This record gives sequence, C-alpha cells and structure tokens, in this order.
Amino acid sequence: MKRWTLHILIIVAFIITSCSNKSVEVYTSTPSPLNIPQLFQDKILNPVIPIDNPQTVEGIALGKKLFFDPILSADNSQACADCHAPENAFSDSDRFSDGIDGSLGNRNSMPLFNLAWNYDEKFFWDGNTFSLEHQAFVPVTDPTEMASNWTQVEEKLQQHSEYPNLFNQAFGTSAIDSTLVTKAIAQFERTLISSNSKFDKFLLGVATLTPEEQNGFNIFMDENKGDCFHCHGSENNPLWTDNIFHNNGLDNTFTDLGLGAVTGDPADNGKFKSPSLRNLAFTAPYMHDGRFATLEEVINHYSEGLKQSSTIDPLMKKVAQGGVQLSVQDKADLKTFLLSLSDYEFINNSAFNNQ
Repeated sequence: MKRWTLHILIIVAFIITSCSNKSVEVYTSTPSPLNIPQLFQDKILNPVIPIDNPQTVEGIALGKKLFFDPILSADNSQACADCHAPENAFSDSDRFSDGIDGSLGNRNSMPLFNLAWNYDEKFFWDGNTFSLEHQAFVPVTDPTEMASNWTQVEEKLQQHSEYPNLFNQAFGTSAIDSTLVTKAIAQFERTLISSNSKFDKFLLGVATLTPEEQNGFNIFMDENKGDCFHCHGSENNPLWTDNIFHNNGLDNTFTDLGLGAVTGDPADNGKFKSPSLRNLAFTAPYMHDGRFATLEEVINHYSEGLKQSSTIDPLMKKVAQGGVQLSVQDKADLKTFLLSLSDYEFINNSAFNNQ
C-alpha cells in the first residue's frame, strides 16, 4: 500500500511540475562578449569582467534602457544620461552636475568610456566606490543627484509594463532588485568603448598626422617640455590615463579633499583620478570641478599656473617655476595633438544613443 502511495505522489508531483513549466516562460540570456579593439588587444591587458555579471545581449539592452530612463530618480525627472550625455562622451557640459531639484554638487561628471579597463576598479574622481556595479548604485540615493531610495525604485520597476519581462529575459527572474538594476547598467557601460580617434588610426597605419599633431605628440612625450605621459599614458597605452590619483597643482589649499576624504590620510588631500585624454573635443569643462572651460586654459595651467601644496605630486617637477613654460607654438601644437585623440564615431554610435 505504501508503495502505491509513493508512486501516486511521484506521478502527481510530475504532473504539477510539468504544468508549472508550461505556464512560466523561461529565458536563457545570450552571451555578448565585449568587442575588444585590435589596438587594445595589442597594447593592454584584457578587460575586467565580473564572473557574476557576464555580458549578455539582454542584459546590455536592459542596462541601456535603464541608463536613459528617469524612472530611477525620485520624481521621474532625471536619468543617468542627463549627467552623462552621449554627445559629450558621456560627461556633462555644465560645470557642476545638478540633481533633480536643481541643487548643484561641486564636481563635473566624469566621462564614461573604456571602463572595463579600469583595473583597480575605483570609480569617481575620488575613488569612493569599488566596481562599476557599485558606481551605478550610488547616484540613485545621492541627495544631490537622483535623491531616491532603492525600495521606491524597485517598486516602480516592478509595476512597470515592460521591466519585469526584460529582467526575466536578462537574468531569469522578474523579481527586480537593486543588484540586478546595477548589474544591467554596468553591462551597458562596459560596452562604451572608444577606440577610433585619428591618433588610433595613425597607430594602426591608416592615417597620417599633420606636422602640428606630430610636434604636439613629441611635446606631450618630452620630459623637458610637456611631460604629460607619466599620468596620461603614451602610444602604448590607448586608455590615455594611468587611472591613478594625483594632486596636479590646482590649489594651494583644498576645499574638496578628493581622495583624502575617502582614505582619511592627509597625504591624499587634493588628489583626484587622472581622467582619460580621449574625447577632449567633447568633454569640456575640464578638471574635477570644471574650472577650465577650454583646453587652452588646461595647457596654460600646466605651463605656468601650477600651485605648490603639501601633497603636490612629485611628477609636477617644475612647480617652482609655475609649470613647464611652453612657447605659444608648442601650446598650439599640443592642443592639436590632444584633439586628435577624439573619437567622433564613438559619440555618434547608435548603440550608445537613446534610439
């Protein structure tokens, strides 16, 4: 009798499971490895992709939709893209990026591209977050940015007509939480690869530099002239940043401590992450606080505007003279070279725009 009872229970369980499987559509996401440019393959290490957040077609599409959707903000008025606009190489043309109520922070939004190669995984100007997923987590609850909370955001997404199905397609569940939201956004952000500037094409042998661009590059690489390469790389570093934190002589004293506010170490006061020099044609204003409106001002700063302080980077070797003292022609040629690092294909790529 017990044997028959056991058989009946097994059959019933099988029927219930079969019916359940028929009523729930299960999605398998489609792998979508990053398309790594040949130049990057030749010159730098492979990108950082978390094991628990592989790139997928569905995850990237979901992340893109979320990036451009103001639903993440408290009053549905501000999206990630409002401070990271594609036409500005995913930076902000305003000096200070503002929040949903118009309140201003004290920094300019960093551009977003080639983030998968940020090997130390420290993000923002002061390195206060670890991992791209965490970086996507922070603005939602920041009171000067989206000023929301994750419970509210999750509820709005859960009640949305499209998002539960999109999360199911991307992650195999329609139960939406902040972890999956930030994973999707991070997947999209990792696809933002910039690798097709004129200088990239020159390195690949399909473009020729003008005499001014070549001289500008020589100045950039010359320790006795521009001396820029220590912090911003060379032809062997297509990221054009060391992704390290430096005090580059902006101030004698600091109202914004930068890295020092994160580490608590006074030796880090006034240090900020070196931004990439890619796409400078689109990312004005410049520096962490957007104080320089033009590239001419940036070059003048390093030429004759350096300020001494207790944490000045040793790489600012000519701070006692105010800077590297470039000639007018050298300044012009250096600017011409820097602009050759701008990637017009990147800012016009439909895969990155809200289309």
